[in-house]
Amino acid sequence: MLLALLCSLLAESQQQSNITPNSFEINPLRPKKATFYSTVFPGLGQIYNKRYWKLPIIYGGIGASIYYYDINNKNFKRYRNAYKRRIAGYDDDEFQGIISADDRLIDGMNFYRNYRDRSMLFIVGTYLLNILDANIDAHLKQYNLNENLTLRPYFESKQIIANHNVGVLLTINF
Repeated sequence: MLLALLCSLLAESQQQSNITPNSFEINPLRPKKATFYSTVFPGLGQIYNKRYWKLPIIYGGIGASIYYYDINNKNFKRYRNAYKRRIAGYDDDEFQGIISADDRLIDGMNFYRNYRDRSMLFIVGTYLLNILDANIDAHLKQYNLNENLTLRPYFESKQIIANHNVGVLLTINF
């Protein structure tokens, strides 16, 4: 009963605070637009949300993943082609005298294939995180932060007892 009363008072206080001239207008389509923009072109949702500092992180993550994908794919193809040439009975010039067993070529091929596949997962993961970040950031931009509800760290030191109290102080003004 007390919890329901407290929730209704908080909701009423929130509604009254939205009426004040310092309030902002809630746009329910903002998260959908940010998500769509980031899906179409990575980073565009962050630009829409005016979070420009996130662009280097997004493009750095995608760019590094693409770079390592390319390196691992080239090395995978080198080992695969060398193995195919040995199976066909030709001498391979690249690994002649360095790797004598065919098993070593297969191990190298599997090694670079695994890292190539992981790099692709990082590309897709960074892309999906970009979309998720734009959506969450657009939702949080509409979150009402005013002086009626504050959450602050609390530290009290009593010199006589040498006792310290640490906690979180929640203030609700009506």
